[in-house]
Amino acid sequence: MNWIKKVLNIGEKIKKVIRERPSKEDVEKSNWTTCCAGPILKTELQENQWVCKSCGKHHRISCKNRFDLFFGKDNYEIINTPVPIDDPLDWHDSKPYTSRLKSARKATGQKCAVMIASGKVNGVTITAGAINFQFIGGSVGSAEGEAIIYGIQHAIDNQNPFVFFPSGGGQRMHESPIALTQMTRTTLAVNELKNKKLPYIICFTDPTAGGITASFASLSDVAISEPGALIAFAGRRVIEATVKEKLDENFQKAERVLECGFIDLIIERKDLSEKIATLLKILLKKNSVESAINIDETTENTRSISPIAS
Repeated sequence: MNWIKKVLNIGEKIKKVIRERPSKEDVEKSNWTTCCAGPILKTELQENQWVCKSCGKHHRISCKNRFDLFFGKDNYEIINTPVPIDDPLDWHDSKPYTSRLKSARKATGQKCAVMIASGKVNGVTITAGAINFQFIGGSVGSAEGEAIIYGIQHAIDNQNPFVFFPSGGGQRMHESPIALTQMTRTTLAVNELKNKKLPYIICFTDPTAGGITASFASLSDVAISEPGALIAFAGRRVIEATVKEKLDENFQKAERVLECGFIDLIIERKDLSEKIATLLKILLKKNSVESAINIDETTENTRSISPIAS
């Protein structure tokens, strides 16, 4: 029976190690993360704009960090967005949806996955938005849809171009049809932005998929991506199971998507501010010229109609 006791003791030791293993939250709060060469200090990544010096991987960052890099630290204003009722469908799975929201808010310091900010980049006043992947996988629910629409309305009210940095898996299942309607609502908001001749730029970040890719993220005047970002609608495993084929390693990566013509440019994080500002200056000038031509044509038509009317 001694060997049985030894096996049981080993089992207890294994359970103890598993119980004492750092949780996901503990790892996130630590000073370390991992990349190609193994453990790496977060401070080292932060000094290089959260990009690995060895392999060039663009790590996921929070909305606050995104705005700090894009506008410059303390060079922008956070726009408060309305937050609808938390759990309209009273959703429960392994734990209540309200508990998931509470945990996500505590971990990220955000009310919802989307944040909106306004500031200047190289003399261009911009309204910008971003999604934090840490907030329930960057999924879009009613609060996120409302924030995006609010951001677009802010751009329209202030005659600003709109720049958005999406990152997420699509619509939030915990809000089911309510989440799906955000695809339509955000699309209509983008149409209003275009009607006002205001530039709209999307910069895909890793990963962007599902209903985000299938709605407002695909409607920009210029589509940019960070290097190596996953851009997709359905996931790799779903497609492989459907077509019964093994897909390439680079399938759905930004570089492959660029070859297929779905995006226009791949820009490294360190160059985003300068190049987006340059693009916006070109688009703003083009739109102002088009507006002037339309006004001249309208005036000319009015003059030609007036004698007939009299």
